[in-house]
Amino acid sequence: MKMLQKSLRLTIALMIICGIIYPLFITGVGQVLFTKQANGSIITTNGKAVGSELIGQNFTDPRFFRGRVSSVNYNTYTEADTKPDKSGKVAYSGVASGSQNLGPSNKLLKERVQKDIDDFLKTHPGVKKEDIPTDLLTSSGSGLDPDISPKAAVVQIPAVSKATGISKEDLQKIVDKYTEGRTFGIFGESRVNVLKVNLEIAAILNK
Repeated sequence: MKMLQKSLRLTIALMIICGIIYPLFITGVGQVLFTKQANGSIITTNGKAVGSELIGQNFTDPRFFRGRVSSVNYNTYTEADTKPDKSGKVAYSGVASGSQNLGPSNKLLKERVQKDIDDFLKTHPGVKKEDIPTDLLTSSGSGLDPDISPKAAVVQIPAVSKATGISKEDLQKIVDKYTEGRTFGIFGESRVNVLKVNLEIAAILNK
């Protein structure tokens, strides 16, 4: 009985410490010291949330830079996707991440990449097949990557300039403005946040 009482007291103590006190402490520290990050790194424009710095979006308008391929389509869905069909199933199953995990020899992967190559060459005349950066043709492991490489941004500048009327020089300045170097100078690679770049372009177009 004594052992049982000790076990119960220890269980209750750990539940209070690990299940209540610790989560509340970490949440409090996050909200005070890292408010933006703790709340999803949300970007707002004119008081309206337009996205997160951490999650990519699917841009198809030729006036904007396109991001990486996403196997989960960045979890975009319509209201109709949330309604059950005749069998009772709902097309949208909730927020998810991941890749298709298709091998290099997979026919579906080859077809998808070739389709993306053809589409890119069609919308970006003057660019050669071998000049298309790899990250514009391959999806990230999460399928939610918000960034592209500086090279992937630069190769799109002529087409975006033509579609928007913004000079190539000004677009290059915008790309440079939102280019981040390696984390702590050693981890990862330089990257450009596509959403931030496109929001600045949108601001210029709406003037």
